[in-house]
Amino acid sequence: QVHLVESGGGLVQAGGSLRLSCTASGLTFDDYYWGWFRQAPGEEREGISCINWDDYSTYYSDSVKGRFTISRDSAKNTLYLQMNNLKPEDTAMYYCAANVFPRLCSSPPAAVAYWGQGTQVTVSS
Repeated sequence: QVHLVESGGGLVQAGGSLRLSCTASGLTFDDYYWGWFRQAPGEEREGISCINWDDYSTYYSDSVKGRFTISRDSAKNTLYLQMNNLKPEDTAMYYCAANVFPRLCSSPPAAVAYWGQGTQVTVSS
């Protein structure tokens, strides 16, 4: 059984930093494309950063580019998202995701194979 467990969310002031982690079990970590999505109340879930399993190339949405950094540690089966210079508009539930197909960040949520349970990030102004 596959489990993705996120941690690291919380309440932070604008300009602060958080690091999210997503630890996977029940699958072969390096067989998947990995990414982070977020969903604010009343909005659609959006892919904000993804990383390829083969060449480790990365994608960032315009809203987080230059502030967030995605990384992975295959030895620990863990995906990370370092978030710096956080803004109130970054407030959302953050989910890690895994899929066997590329272009994970542009995939509709229903097409994603596995999701974590989510971790809340709240940025106060």
